[in-house]
Amino acid sequence: MGQPVRDYLLTLCVTAAVTYLLTGPVRKFAIAVGAMPAIRARDVHREPTPRLGGIAMFGGLCAGLIVADHLFNLNGVFELSNEPRALLSGAALIWLIGVLDDKFEIDALIKLGGQMIAAAVMVIQGLTILWLPIPGVGTVALTQWQGTLLTVALVVITINAVNFVDGLDGLAAGMVCIASAAFFLYTYRLWYGYGIEAAAPATLFAAVLMGMCLGFLPHNMHPARIFMGDSGSMLIGLVLAAGAISVTGQVDPDAMKLFEGSERQATHAMLPVFIPLLLPLTIIAIPAADLILAIVRRTWNGQSPFAADRGHLHHRLLEIGHSHSRSVLIMYFWSALIAFGAVGYSVHSASLWIVLVVVGLSAVGLVLLLMPRFTPRAPRWAERFVPPRYRRRRRDSAQDEPVDGPEPAADGEAEDRHLPGGSHLASGAPDRAPVAVGVSGVNGATAIGPRSRFAARDRADSSR
Repeated sequence: MGQPVRDYLLTLCVTAAVTYLLTGPVRKFAIAVGAMPAIRARDVHREPTPRLGGIAMFGGLCAGLIVADHLFNLNGVFELSNEPRALLSGAALIWLIGVLDDKFEIDALIKLGGQMIAAAVMVIQGLTILWLPIPGVGTVALTQWQGTLLTVALVVITINAVNFVDGLDGLAAGMVCIASAAFFLYTYRLWYGYGIEAAAPATLFAAVLMGMCLGFLPHNMHPARIFMGDSGSMLIGLVLAAGAISVTGQVDPDAMKLFEGSERQATHAMLPVFIPLLLPLTIIAIPAADLILAIVRRTWNGQSPFAADRGHLHHRLLEIGHSHSRSVLIMYFWSALIAFGAVGYSVHSASLWIVLVVVGLSAVGLVLLLMPRFTPRAPRWAERFVPPRYRRRRRDSAQDEPVDGPEPAADGEAEDRHLPGGSHLASGAPDRAPVAVGVSGVNGATAIGPRSRFAARDRADSSR
């Protein structure tokens, strides 16, 4: 067990390192070619920020697959299956479309057509759903057209769900990283625990996807220095969908020895077979819910389903008073709860404590949603490891007298104040006014003031 895990960790680390090292030069390239769109009404950030982060992520994907091809325990994935090559072909096509969109803002219907073509390219090379395990019925073989349509639909839905949630710094990359971590645990259990070789490609895809997200996150956390753009969001959405497609329909119930014992025991044991149908939905549950709500909202208001607005879930978290960073962490929390809860239930479906833990953590999440102004304080010994806003205020008698200069920022305000143009506010410069509470700092919002800021749902021409 140790050697395969080390190979996957090596692949993950190489992918993350290449992505991280490429992101800096890619940022300079994006600035040089002008891939820095103007601020739109629905944007949260307040300074033009370069896109094209997907270029670095695609470089990390290629590096991860090349390294895995030269590792003893992972080389068999490339020899016995054409799925890695199918993934690389589809990823290259969707990445190219995303790069063009980040620079030239291509039409939404053209992007939708490109997503379908990328999915079809993977289907042609063998990355498709061949059969479905249906509860109460068994394994149902699909015709070629049925498998193709289902595969294309899953790819398009996953890509657009990830693209829709990419609205705050670090949100999409973090949520997909959490989802891919849960998916890795599930597929690795199928491959190593049950000896099902068909789950090996999906395990590799999940490890590479984690590396892509982890390598990009340091540059994309608030305040973001670069956005992944559609070249990145569509790319990681396609890789996530490819892993789900690879493992769905590849599980052999006979190899897992699930039909021993009573009928009830066999039903519980069949959960690992049914989970591939549900796990792709659970790991993108929040982005998918956001996608469905956006389509219903826009259609109800007489708008096009592809028209962008400020009604997404992350916008609503900002509206009720959560800061930028806290909104992202709340979305991380719910994504992890749903994804890892589904994986845990698939392993121990008969254990009541799994359900109780999920219910308890859900209650914690609801409390966090209802306390937007609560700021936790770190203990004294941990203050040096946390941002200043989480440190306790020290009231020394020697420092009671006022000190010349600007007062310290209140909780929820930006720690470093900036001018709208991006330059720092220098002390002793009376001609430059500080940014008011509720106004975003460089490359993103750090605090949200009155609710009236988001009262008007302004329309925008394109997505971030």
